[in-house]
Amino acid sequence: MADAKETTAYPRIIDEVLSSNSLKVLQKRYLRKDELGNVSEAPSDMFRRVAENIATAETRYGATPEQVEAVAADFYDLMTTLEFLPNSPTLMNAGRELQQLSACFVLPIDDSMESIFDAVRDTALIHKSGGGTGFSFSRLRPAGDTVKSTQGVSSGPVSFMRVFNQATEAVKQGGTRRGANMGVLRVDHPDILDFIKCKAEGDFSNFNISVALTEEFMDAVAEGRDYDLVNPHNKEKVGTLDAREVYDLIVEMAWATGDPGIIFIDRINRDNPTPQLGEIESTNPCGEQPLLPYEACNLGSVNLSRFVRYGESGSDVDWDRLADVVHRGVRFLDDVIDMNNYPLERIGELARGNRKIGLGVMGWADMLITMGIAYDSDDAVALGEKIMGFIQAEARQASARLAEERGVFPNFEGSVFDTPGGMRVRNATVTTIAPTGTLSIIANCSSGIEPLFAVSYVRTVMDNDRLIEVNSLFEDLALKQGFYSRDLMALIAEHGTVQGIDAVPENVRRVFVTAHDIQPVWHVRMQAAFQHHTDNAVSKTVNFSSEATVDDVRTVYDLAHELGVKGVTIYRDGSKENQVLTTGKTAKGGAQVEGRHGEIEPRPRPSVTMGHTEKIQTGCGNLYVTINSDEAGLCEVFTQMGKSGGCAASQSEALSRMISVSLRAGVDPRAILKHLRGIRCPSPAWAQGGKVLSCADAVGIAMEHYLEWIETGHASTTVSKNADSLDNLSGACPECGGSLEHESGCAVCRTCGYSKCA
Repeated sequence: MADAKETTAYPRIIDEVLSSNSLKVLQKRYLRKDELGNVSEAPSDMFRRVAENIATAETRYGATPEQVEAVAADFYDLMTTLEFLPNSPTLMNAGRELQQLSACFVLPIDDSMESIFDAVRDTALIHKSGGGTGFSFSRLRPAGDTVKSTQGVSSGPVSFMRVFNQATEAVKQGGTRRGANMGVLRVDHPDILDFIKCKAEGDFSNFNISVALTEEFMDAVAEGRDYDLVNPHNKEKVGTLDAREVYDLIVEMAWATGDPGIIFIDRINRDNPTPQLGEIESTNPCGEQPLLPYEACNLGSVNLSRFVRYGESGSDVDWDRLADVVHRGVRFLDDVIDMNNYPLERIGELARGNRKIGLGVMGWADMLITMGIAYDSDDAVALGEKIMGFIQAEARQASARLAEERGVFPNFEGSVFDTPGGMRVRNATVTTIAPTGTLSIIANCSSGIEPLFAVSYVRTVMDNDRLIEVNSLFEDLALKQGFYSRDLMALIAEHGTVQGIDAVPENVRRVFVTAHDIQPVWHVRMQAAFQHHTDNAVSKTVNFSSEATVDDVRTVYDLAHELGVKGVTIYRDGSKENQVLTTGKTAKGGAQVEGRHGEIEPRPRPSVTMGHTEKIQTGCGNLYVTINSDEAGLCEVFTQMGKSGGCAASQSEALSRMISVSLRAGVDPRAILKHLRGIRCPSPAWAQGGKVLSCADAVGIAMEHYLEWIETGHASTTVSKNADSLDNLSGACPECGGSLEHESGCAVCRTCGYSKCA
């Protein structure tokens, strides 16, 4: 381990109190490593490294070495109590060579080849530094539009999105993950229909997409009329569309695939604190940080689970401690701006000019549980609004105090604060609710303002042992009230929820609701409660069961507009082919994507796939079954007999082709193998500990084995008796095979800390 000074200012107690999962995530993704890849610092060393580095910014404002040391000790205490954590790049990079401390950026794309490919280059640099990027493609002329300089025609925004997607694929981000992108297109762009459907084609695995809805469009939806499409190149009207039909298409595609999300762009710009600098066009990849072109987000989160106090009258929020942590967190984040090594100088100039910070929260579900309040209740919504209003007010006061010490942000003149008697603040924005996937693992708390995703779940470890993981709050309560048993925990893990389990007391069931127990409207109401007191936006996933209808999604979108949120991300269980696995009740159906006239269209086959070939003995001879995957999951099956004879070659080829087309059309592999298993022919065979009834049955067996390999890294060599008894393995963590949670457009593994885009 690195040499760490032992002083009273830097106690090492944090190393002993972190959970095992916290330590795993820190060791894998955050702690410094030597040239051989060995961890060379303890968690306490990491926090000391970050604290001392960020506190160095105080010297810019006249602090003495002794004062800097005192601030560093305070920042260390702030983080090691797990009451506040900055965003991941700050923990990873502060005090190290990279020194890139921001998570996300927005880049402009103008209507020229030079601008487009400048943005591609800048994106690569940002992804290399560990950040994600957001773009608006709304300035690009539509496909087929004339380009006078070359006498050619434009290929349109969706075509250029593919360029960004491939560039992202080529850059390994921060050594641990590939970059994430947000693509935004205005609803009045002529190519909007192609954009809405583009994720269904499977070509944009490195993008989340959102449609920027205008108030004019929403009025047209309400009134049932057409709205205008405008060519951004010349600002001319080029056509109209039925607003309700477009809105319906957005809803239907979100129901089917999870994309696109929506952002209310006019609402976002009404809250733009620096309108003199231009309009906000896009957000970061998770939707919670609207930014001007060349702006960066600088985020941190307060762990609400640490601020419950108990008195004679019961539990309450420790408001005094919360205020203290908010003030210290604002100072920390303001110092981060000065210590940040931005990947582009233009980004640095704007970040220092506006000094935007985003203080948010995590551990909200834990706080509610500890206080005995159900997430889906009026009391919870009211408390959420009260807490965020308090944090917003205290953060503004903290920013005003910093302005007295250090001056207002440089772009203050012309901002919304530049009014007679207006508050003089150091930071153009102070609050954001961000997703906190890996941060919440480190802090051992629930993520962001999301409800619990599961009370108990099964985790598969390296030697294929299946361990029951139980929420610590539930486990403590079950032990205290005397209803704990391992069998009950296993039952809950299989059931996916405590609802409907009589062995769990009713009052406990009411409090321990999970994301899928909650009606979708409560997700929106909670998001709105926090949005009302948040400068930027709120990252929140509205979860739907697999049985949810298109109308259910439409209801949520309507309510989101009505309640004043700035954007919506929805996820219907089973709607993505690489479905995230979380509980025993996770839906097993993949989404079917409809084409222009309602037909189901398979995604294109990529030029390169990877997979396995398995030899299975059948009554017709040895059958070699090749199963391949692309980024979206299983995509094709080939079969070849080892010798002449058996089923006709044409039948075998037809079977393989139909399976392949079905897989690329989004049909769940388990639904396919369920129909293959059990098909009999006149020549069954005994093999691998079971009976192979036909060549079709053999293909089903090979698919079972392949899916098992995806989850565990170890393929079975035996024939199972019943295909229906298999667990759903699709969407397991690509790094450890553990369970993934879907939040804010990202997939997060709470076992190893893998995150698709955080």
